[in-house]
Amino acid sequence: MTILRTPDAAFADIADYPFAPHWSQLVDPGLGALRMHHLDEGRTEAPVVLLLHGEPSWSYLYRRMIPILVAAGYRCLAPDLVGFGKSDKPGAVGDYSYTRHVRWLSDWFLARDVRDVTLFCQDWGGLLGLRLVAAFPDRFARVMASNTFLPTGDVPISDAFLRWRAYSQSVASFSAGGIIQCGTARGITPAVRAAYDAPFPDESFKAGARAFPTLVPTRPDDPESAANSAAWQVLEGWTRPFLTAFGDSDAVMAGSDAEFQRRIPGAKGCKHATIARAGHFSQEDASEELADLLIQFVASA
Repeated sequence: MTILRTPDAAFADIADYPFAPHWSQLVDPGLGALRMHHLDEGRTEAPVVLLLHGEPSWSYLYRRMIPILVAAGYRCLAPDLVGFGKSDKPGAVGDYSYTRHVRWLSDWFLARDVRDVTLFCQDWGGLLGLRLVAAFPDRFARVMASNTFLPTGDVPISDAFLRWRAYSQSVASFSAGGIIQCGTARGITPAVRAAYDAPFPDESFKAGARAFPTLVPTRPDDPESAANSAAWQVLEGWTRPFLTAFGDSDAVMAGSDAEFQRRIPGAKGCKHATIARAGHFSQEDASEELADLLIQFVASA
Protein backbone atom coordinates (compact mmCIF):
# COMPACT_ATOMS: atom_id res chain seq x y z
CA MET A 1 0.00 0.00 0.00
CA THR A 2 1.07 3.60 -0.59
CA ILE A 3 0.31 6.56 1.68
CA LEU A 4 1.01 9.90 0.02
CA ARG A 5 1.62 13.21 1.75
CA THR A 6 1.38 16.46 -0.20
CA PRO A 7 4.63 18.43 0.24
CA ASP A 8 4.31 21.56 2.38
CA ALA A 9 5.72 23.55 -0.53
CA ALA A 10 2.52 22.92 -2.47
CA PHE A 11 0.66 25.17 -0.02
CA ALA A 12 3.33 27.88 0.28
CA ASP A 13 1.76 30.38 -2.11
CA ILE A 14 -1.85 30.07 -0.95
CA ALA A 15 -3.25 33.42 0.11
CA ASP A 16 -6.09 34.08 2.53
CA TYR A 17 -5.38 30.96 4.60
CA PRO A 18 -3.47 32.31 7.65
CA PHE A 19 -4.30 29.42 9.95
CA ALA A 20 -1.92 27.34 12.06
CA PRO A 21 -1.88 23.63 11.17
CA HIS A 22 -2.84 20.97 13.70
CA TRP A 23 -2.17 17.27 13.29
CA SER A 24 -3.64 14.02 14.57
CA GLN A 25 -2.38 10.49 14.14
CA LEU A 26 -5.01 7.91 13.21
CA VAL A 27 -4.49 4.17 13.05
CA ASP A 28 -6.39 2.26 10.36
CA PRO A 29 -6.46 -1.54 10.81
CA GLY A 30 -5.64 -2.14 7.16
CA LEU A 31 -3.57 0.89 6.20
CA GLY A 32 -1.64 1.63 9.37
CA ALA A 33 -0.83 5.15 10.58
CA LEU A 34 -2.48 8.13 8.87
CA ARG A 35 -1.83 11.78 9.61
CA MET A 36 -4.92 14.00 9.59
CA HIS A 37 -4.81 17.80 9.43
CA HIS A 38 -7.30 20.22 10.96
CA LEU A 39 -7.76 23.87 11.85
CA ASP A 40 -8.54 24.92 15.42
CA GLU A 41 -9.31 28.64 15.62
CA GLY A 42 -10.77 30.63 18.48
CA ARG A 43 -10.67 30.33 22.27
CA THR A 44 -10.38 26.77 23.56
CA GLU A 45 -13.28 27.27 25.96
CA ALA A 46 -15.57 28.90 23.34
CA PRO A 47 -18.63 27.14 21.89
CA VAL A 48 -17.53 24.78 19.14
CA VAL A 49 -18.55 24.95 15.48
CA LEU A 50 -17.51 21.90 13.46
CA LEU A 51 -17.05 22.75 9.78
CA LEU A 52 -16.99 19.73 7.46
CA HIS A 53 -16.02 19.97 3.81
CA GLY A 54 -16.81 17.52 1.03
CA GLU A 55 -15.62 16.52 -2.44
CA PRO A 56 -13.07 17.57 -3.72
CA SER A 57 -12.45 20.54 -1.41
CA TRP A 58 -10.63 20.93 1.91
CA SER A 59 -10.64 23.24 4.95
CA TYR A 60 -9.66 26.11 2.65
CA LEU A 61 -13.37 26.18 1.78
CA TYR A 62 -14.04 27.77 5.18
CA ARG A 63 -11.28 30.39 5.11
CA ARG A 64 -13.73 33.33 4.95
CA MET A 65 -16.30 31.93 7.39
CA ILE A 66 -13.83 31.12 10.16
CA PRO A 67 -12.71 34.70 10.96
CA ILE A 68 -16.34 35.84 11.17
CA LEU A 69 -17.26 33.01 13.51
CA VAL A 70 -14.18 33.48 15.70
CA ALA A 71 -14.91 37.22 15.97
CA ALA A 72 -18.43 36.32 17.11
CA GLY A 73 -17.00 34.22 19.94
CA TYR A 74 -16.87 30.69 18.54
CA ARG A 75 -14.16 28.05 18.29
CA CYS A 76 -13.93 26.60 14.79
CA LEU A 77 -12.74 23.05 14.11
CA ALA A 78 -12.26 22.29 10.41
CA PRO A 79 -10.60 18.99 9.49
CA ASP A 80 -9.23 17.92 6.13
CA LEU A 81 -10.78 14.52 5.43
CA VAL A 82 -8.30 11.72 4.77
CA GLY A 83 -7.40 11.94 1.09
CA PHE A 84 -7.89 15.70 0.93
CA GLY A 85 -6.15 18.94 1.81
CA LYS A 86 -3.08 18.54 3.99
CA SER A 87 -4.17 15.15 5.35
CA ASP A 88 -2.52 11.92 4.22
CA LYS A 89 -3.77 10.36 1.01
CA PRO A 90 -3.91 6.57 0.59
CA GLY A 91 -2.81 5.95 -2.96
CA ALA A 92 -5.38 3.44 -4.26
CA VAL A 93 -9.07 4.06 -4.95
CA GLY A 94 -9.80 0.77 -3.20
CA ASP A 95 -8.28 2.13 0.02
CA TYR A 96 -11.36 4.32 0.47
CA SER A 97 -14.80 3.31 1.65
CA TYR A 98 -17.71 5.08 3.29
CA THR A 99 -17.14 2.93 6.39
CA ARG A 100 -13.50 3.94 6.59
CA HIS A 101 -14.30 7.63 6.17
CA VAL A 102 -16.85 7.44 9.00
CA ARG A 103 -14.33 5.63 11.21
CA TRP A 104 -11.49 8.06 10.41
CA LEU A 105 -13.65 11.10 11.11
CA SER A 106 -15.20 9.54 14.23
CA ASP A 107 -11.77 8.73 15.67
CA TRP A 108 -10.60 12.28 15.01
CA PHE A 109 -13.79 13.79 16.45
CA LEU A 110 -13.81 11.74 19.65
CA ALA A 111 -10.15 12.59 20.24
CA ARG A 112 -11.14 16.29 20.37
CA ASP A 113 -13.60 15.44 23.21
CA VAL A 114 -15.94 18.34 22.44
CA ARG A 115 -19.61 18.69 23.35
CA ASP A 116 -22.53 21.03 22.62
CA VAL A 117 -21.18 21.17 19.07
CA THR A 118 -22.82 23.07 16.23
CA LEU A 119 -22.28 21.16 12.99
CA PHE A 120 -22.08 22.96 9.66
CA CYS A 121 -21.90 20.44 6.83
CA GLN A 122 -21.94 20.54 3.03
CA ASP A 123 -21.62 17.82 0.36
CA TRP A 124 -19.79 14.79 1.86
CA GLY A 125 -19.48 16.84 5.02
CA GLY A 126 -23.15 15.97 5.48
CA LEU A 127 -22.90 12.33 4.41
CA LEU A 128 -20.23 11.92 7.09
CA GLY A 129 -21.24 14.57 9.60
CA LEU A 130 -24.84 13.39 9.90
CA ARG A 131 -23.51 9.92 10.61
CA LEU A 132 -21.55 11.48 13.49
CA VAL A 133 -24.71 13.16 14.77
CA ALA A 134 -26.54 9.82 14.67
CA ALA A 135 -23.67 7.99 16.39
CA PHE A 136 -22.96 10.62 19.04
CA PRO A 137 -26.19 12.65 19.37
CA ASP A 138 -25.43 13.86 22.90
CA ARG A 139 -22.33 15.71 21.63
CA PHE A 140 -24.26 17.90 19.18
CA ALA A 141 -26.45 20.88 20.06
CA ARG A 142 -27.65 21.76 16.56
CA VAL A 143 -27.03 21.20 12.84
CA MET A 144 -26.88 23.57 9.87
CA ALA A 145 -26.87 21.73 6.52
CA SER A 146 -26.02 23.23 3.14
CA ASN A 147 -26.24 21.41 -0.19
CA THR A 148 -25.99 17.90 1.20
CA PHE A 149 -28.08 14.82 1.97
CA LEU A 150 -27.93 11.39 3.56
CA PRO A 151 -28.82 8.92 0.76
CA THR A 152 -30.16 5.44 1.43
CA GLY A 153 -30.36 4.18 -2.14
CA ASP A 154 -34.13 3.76 -2.17
CA VAL A 155 -34.87 7.09 -3.90
CA PRO A 156 -33.93 7.59 -7.58
CA ILE A 157 -30.69 9.51 -7.86
CA SER A 158 -30.66 12.73 -9.88
CA ASP A 159 -29.44 12.73 -13.46
CA ALA A 160 -27.07 15.54 -12.48
CA PHE A 161 -25.36 13.29 -9.94
CA LEU A 162 -25.12 10.39 -12.36
CA ARG A 163 -23.46 12.67 -14.91
CA TRP A 164 -21.04 13.91 -12.27
CA ARG A 165 -20.18 10.37 -11.17
CA ALA A 166 -19.54 9.27 -14.76
CA TYR A 167 -17.38 12.32 -15.38
CA SER A 168 -15.34 11.74 -12.21
CA GLN A 169 -14.45 8.22 -13.30
CA SER A 170 -13.70 8.96 -16.94
CA VAL A 171 -11.95 12.33 -17.08
CA ALA A 172 -8.24 11.96 -17.72
CA SER A 173 -7.17 14.90 -15.57
CA PHE A 174 -9.27 15.38 -12.44
CA SER A 175 -9.06 19.09 -11.57
CA ALA A 176 -10.37 19.90 -8.11
CA GLY A 177 -10.20 23.61 -8.87
CA GLY A 178 -12.13 23.15 -12.10
CA ILE A 179 -14.82 21.18 -10.29
CA ILE A 180 -15.19 23.86 -7.62
CA GLN A 181 -15.39 26.47 -10.39
CA CYS A 182 -18.23 24.58 -12.10
CA GLY A 183 -20.03 24.12 -8.77
CA THR A 184 -20.29 27.82 -8.01
CA ALA A 185 -22.74 30.40 -9.30
CA ARG A 186 -20.50 33.44 -8.88
CA GLY A 187 -17.21 31.92 -10.02
CA ILE A 188 -13.77 31.81 -8.39
CA THR A 189 -10.48 33.50 -9.20
CA PRO A 190 -7.51 31.69 -10.74
CA ALA A 191 -5.72 31.92 -7.38
CA VAL A 192 -8.62 30.24 -5.58
CA ARG A 193 -8.80 27.56 -8.24
CA ALA A 194 -5.07 26.92 -7.77
CA ALA A 195 -5.58 26.60 -4.01
CA TYR A 196 -8.08 23.80 -4.56
CA ASP A 197 -5.66 22.06 -6.91
CA ALA A 198 -2.74 22.43 -4.47
CA PRO A 199 -3.37 19.25 -2.41
CA PHE A 200 -3.12 17.14 -5.59
CA PRO A 201 0.30 17.67 -7.25
CA ASP A 202 -0.43 14.91 -9.77
CA GLU A 203 -3.03 12.23 -10.52
CA SER A 204 -1.51 9.78 -8.01
CA PHE A 205 -2.75 11.99 -5.15
CA LYS A 206 -6.37 11.96 -6.34
CA ALA A 207 -7.51 8.44 -5.42
CA GLY A 208 -9.76 9.73 -2.64
CA ALA A 209 -11.28 12.40 -4.85
CA ARG A 210 -11.91 9.81 -7.55
CA ALA A 211 -13.40 7.36 -5.04
CA PHE A 212 -15.93 9.61 -3.32
CA PRO A 213 -18.55 9.76 -6.11
CA THR A 214 -18.61 5.95 -6.32
CA LEU A 215 -19.24 5.61 -2.57
CA VAL A 216 -22.60 7.41 -2.56
CA PRO A 217 -25.33 4.81 -1.93
CA THR A 218 -27.51 4.66 -5.04
CA ARG A 219 -29.27 1.31 -4.44
CA PRO A 220 -30.90 -0.23 -1.37
CA ASP A 221 -28.29 -3.00 -1.39
CA ASP A 222 -25.32 -0.61 -1.43
CA PRO A 223 -22.93 -1.33 1.45
CA GLU A 224 -23.81 1.80 3.44
CA SER A 225 -27.54 2.05 2.68
CA ALA A 226 -28.52 0.20 5.86
CA ALA A 227 -26.18 2.31 8.01
CA ASN A 228 -27.59 5.53 6.53
CA SER A 229 -31.15 4.27 7.09
CA ALA A 230 -30.25 3.64 10.72
CA ALA A 231 -28.86 7.17 10.94
CA TRP A 232 -32.12 8.51 9.52
CA GLN A 233 -34.00 6.76 12.31
CA VAL A 234 -32.01 8.81 14.79
CA LEU A 235 -32.47 12.02 12.81
CA GLU A 236 -36.21 11.43 12.55
CA GLY A 237 -36.26 11.64 16.34
CA TRP A 238 -33.89 14.63 16.48
CA THR A 239 -35.63 17.50 18.26
CA ARG A 240 -32.64 19.81 18.58
CA PRO A 241 -32.51 22.63 16.00
CA PHE A 242 -31.78 21.65 12.40
CA LEU A 243 -31.46 24.43 9.83
CA THR A 244 -31.08 24.17 6.05
CA ALA A 245 -29.36 26.86 3.97
CA PHE A 246 -29.11 25.64 0.38
CA GLY A 247 -27.88 27.45 -2.69
CA ASP A 248 -30.54 28.05 -5.33
CA SER A 249 -28.27 26.97 -8.22
CA ASP A 250 -27.35 23.39 -7.29
CA ALA A 251 -28.91 20.81 -9.60
CA VAL A 252 -27.38 17.86 -7.75
CA MET A 253 -28.87 18.57 -4.31
CA ALA A 254 -32.04 20.41 -5.33
CA GLY A 255 -34.95 19.37 -3.09
CA SER A 256 -32.87 17.75 -0.38
CA ASP A 257 -33.46 20.70 1.94
CA ALA A 258 -37.22 20.10 1.78
CA GLU A 259 -36.65 16.45 2.71
CA PHE A 260 -34.65 17.42 5.80
CA GLN A 261 -37.36 19.90 6.77
CA ARG A 262 -40.08 17.29 6.33
CA ARG A 263 -38.42 14.41 8.17
CA ILE A 264 -36.47 15.97 11.04
CA PRO A 265 -38.52 17.30 13.97
CA GLY A 266 -35.83 19.82 14.93
CA ALA A 267 -36.27 21.52 11.55
CA LYS A 268 -39.80 22.60 12.41
CA GLY A 269 -39.97 26.30 13.13
CA CYS A 270 -36.42 27.06 11.98
CA LYS A 271 -35.93 29.96 9.58
CA HIS A 272 -34.61 27.95 6.66
CA ALA A 273 -32.82 29.88 3.95
CA THR A 274 -32.36 29.64 0.21
CA ILE A 275 -29.18 31.43 -0.80
CA ALA A 276 -29.58 33.43 -4.01
CA ARG A 277 -26.90 33.02 -6.67
CA ALA A 278 -25.21 30.20 -4.79
CA GLY A 279 -24.27 26.85 -6.26
CA HIS A 280 -23.21 23.55 -4.77
CA PHE A 281 -20.18 25.11 -3.08
CA SER A 282 -22.23 27.64 -1.17
CA GLN A 283 -19.27 28.58 1.02
CA GLU A 284 -17.50 30.01 -2.03
CA ASP A 285 -20.52 31.89 -3.28
CA ALA A 286 -21.90 33.18 0.02
CA SER A 287 -19.44 32.66 2.87
CA GLU A 288 -20.31 35.85 4.76
CA GLU A 289 -24.05 35.22 4.41
CA LEU A 290 -23.70 31.66 5.66
CA ALA A 291 -21.55 32.70 8.60
CA ASP A 292 -24.09 35.36 9.59
CA LEU A 293 -26.93 32.85 9.26
CA LEU A 294 -25.07 30.39 11.46
CA ILE A 295 -24.44 33.04 14.13
CA GLN A 296 -28.13 34.00 14.09
CA PHE A 297 -29.11 30.34 14.19
CA VAL A 298 -27.03 29.62 17.29
CA ALA A 299 -28.32 32.75 19.00
CA SER A 300 -31.96 31.93 18.26
CA ALA A 301 -31.64 28.27 19.17
